Amino acid sequence: MPDLKEKSVSLLSATTVSLAADADTTLYTVPVGKRCILSHAILVAGADAVTSDISIGQNGAETDFVGAIDLGNVDAQYDACRLAPVPVAAAASAVKEKSYAAGTVIEAKVTNQAGSANNTLYLYGTLY
Repeated sequence: MPDLKEKSVSLLSATTVSLAADADTTLYTVPVGKRCILSHAILVAGADAVTSDISIGQNGAETDFVGAIDLGNVDAQYDACRLAPVPVAAAASAVKEKSYAAGTVIEAKVTNQAGSANNTLYLYGTLY
């Protein structure tokens, strides 16, 4: 019988991401022999982060899952926001998701930093 946990969306990682410096942070590395489809991420703020931007994707691109998102609504400690792909055209367009190969390093990239160093990013996806 197949392992159903690997076929469902589950928490892949919980990583501290600093919004106090422009930098890349490794979130997850796809295990050997697997592929990964990311579902979404939840960022829980350690403090006000209203002028920070964050993106998520494979190392080198860092924007191919979620492009740069302004955290303008994240203006207090423990505020949380969902980060996920959105349609780029009309509402009838399919939302493009990414399938990452084994060994792919998935990172968050912070730009326009203006937050604290103690934020937690929860990354969710499906392994197959």
